[in-house]
Amino acid sequence: MDKSVVKERIDFLRKELEKHNYNYYVLARPDISDFEYDHLLKELEALELENPEFADANSPVNRVGNDINNSFEQREHKNPMLSLGNTYSEEELKEFDSRVSKGLEGQQYKYVCELKYDGVSISLTYKNGRLVYAVTRGDGIKGDDVTANVRTIKSIPLVLNSSNIPSEFDIRGEIILTHKAFEKMNKERVSNGDEPFANPRNAASGTLKMQKSFEVAKRGLDCFLYLLIAENNNVSHFENLELARSWGFKVPQYSKICHSLDEVLDFIKYWDKERHNLPFDIDGVVIKVDSIRQQEQLGFTAKSPRWAISYKFKAEQVVTTLLNISYQVGRTGAITPVANLKPVQLAGTTVKRASLHNADQIALLDLHENDQVLVEKGGEIIPKIVGVQKSQRSLFAKPVEYITHCPECKTQLQRMEGEAKHFCPNEKSCPPQIKGKIEHFVSRDAMNIDSLGEGKIELLFDKNLVRNVADLYNLKYGQLLGLEKEIISPDSGKPRKISFKEKTVDNILNGIEASKNVPFERVLFALGIRNIGEVAAKKLAQAFHDIDSLMNVIIEQLSEVHEIGDIMAKSVVQYFADKDNKEIIQRLKNAGIKMKIEGNENIVVSQILFGKSVVVSGSFSSPARRKELENLIEINGGKVSETVSKNIAFIIAGENMGPTKLQKATKLGIQILNEQEFIKIIYQ
Repeated sequence: MDKSVVKERIDFLRKELEKHNYNYYVLARPDISDFEYDHLLKELEALELENPEFADANSPVNRVGNDINNSFEQREHKNPMLSLGNTYSEEELKEFDSRVSKGLEGQQYKYVCELKYDGVSISLTYKNGRLVYAVTRGDGIKGDDVTANVRTIKSIPLVLNSSNIPSEFDIRGEIILTHKAFEKMNKERVSNGDEPFANPRNAASGTLKMQKSFEVAKRGLDCFLYLLIAENNNVSHFENLELARSWGFKVPQYSKICHSLDEVLDFIKYWDKERHNLPFDIDGVVIKVDSIRQQEQLGFTAKSPRWAISYKFKAEQVVTTLLNISYQVGRTGAITPVANLKPVQLAGTTVKRASLHNADQIALLDLHENDQVLVEKGGEIIPKIVGVQKSQRSLFAKPVEYITHCPECKTQLQRMEGEAKHFCPNEKSCPPQIKGKIEHFVSRDAMNIDSLGEGKIELLFDKNLVRNVADLYNLKYGQLLGLEKEIISPDSGKPRKISFKEKTVDNILNGIEASKNVPFERVLFALGIRNIGEVAAKKLAQAFHDIDSLMNVIIEQLSEVHEIGDIMAKSVVQYFADKDNKEIIQRLKNAGIKMKIEGNENIVVSQILFGKSVVVSGSFSSPARRKELENLIEINGGKVSETVSKNIAFIIAGENMGPTKLQKATKLGIQILNEQEFIKIIYQ
């Protein structure tokens, strides 16, 4: 294969895998199955191995995924929290067993087989019998400190009463939602007019990252523990689990010692059938070498242990009838085809729709009217059509023809060279695009007007009260009070009513007013400029500081900004060249929206101090200078702390540093820097 073609494929795979990493670990909204993800990853691994000249330390091959959320403080794991390699066949398990045997040089060994719980990984640290930290997997090296939320999970002991526990240890497991808790939560959400969660795993992940722990407590999270890490612990992993159970931890009884690969395969076959009878979701089986000494002998690769692997169950498939195909229009005008199916039970849920992605997939499947189609849930999450039973097709069935015009505004569709999707170019008057842009504007990561959730924008649009984002800032109490509409939930297909009562209207207007304090970088992201995501918006805000400067830049200036490519640059220039967009921006300015970086805003410009807490103590040349030092800490990724503790990276000391802080810092061995020494770290 030509090297340029290889490089192009490697670049494509890296970009795709990073996108899917973000969707899975950060957004908790995976859009492909684990099987598809692993297939892409293995292809990339093979290409990089065969073409070492294209190696990159930042390749997805070298990472374990990342669920870090900057809303939480990050904490480093004492022992890395690595991911497991995935396998889907007996042949791959045999290869794993062969590697273990070779690595142990003929020693006898046995495996522990455990269920692979479909939830969120967690690491719990106990000191002197008390829970002190609960940290998510994050990037494997550090994760989010979610201790306050985890303390609300009733199955996790906060204080241990056993007399034989180590003074300090870590225990790891999976936070889950049982089917019963998940169904109860969704019933409550629907009754409150909210959208139900898609599946227990996403619900557990979203719950764990909530900012209010009292809300977490209502959700009914549970936790299964499966790994004990302590000094001088038992030589057997299985015995350590039994020990942890005796201390009061919830260690499930499903684990089993297997003395051969045949016993492992029997365990897998049994649970592949029985998993549907469990009160919670699993997606496979984890196989671990039992001996801790042998685990240490086998060691680790850069991203996973050599002594453990996970076997993933194949997605369940069913056959049903394709009724028709509908087409959805996104806020950017992208057209997404959706297969409407004869309802069928699949992996415990009723499936009525399936993803088709684009015209190429429809052509690849060779779909015809009323075809009998094979449907599976990718990763048991997203239904998709994976095949057609052509032998069942009628001789008179017509091929599915992709639409040529927008299903909403009837504008002729376009498909740019190199693009997978068709687009509706009528962004000014195509209703779904207008509503989508407004919904994006009010979303949590943008202007965060959470009182205008799904359905409310549609109601305002239908009543002709909003036609663009600037119209939100003209809304009045009298216009909103008493509005109501019945909408159909896209997931359940059931109707629900939206009513604008007094409290709802107050919340909406208060949310709109509060959005005037959103910093410029998020305002820029909220505008919905095509190809400009959160990171790019922050880079542009850092580079140009205000909207007026940005509106007058040329492509060459934009391309000089780190990580802003030609396509992004062209999108920015095209957006600001549009007179309607300029008018909207002027109206937003008049409404009081922040259109520049203000002096007290701390936009991160580097990660030199990422994850570090710093104390500023003593007096400096002026109060303003102290504030400048604190700002420097924050814009370089650090956190300003008021108290001295072992978690402090260093102290910036001015004149007359308090004796108590000095004494404590000396006792803890914390480095003390003067102002000049700190500046050298920042500008080194």
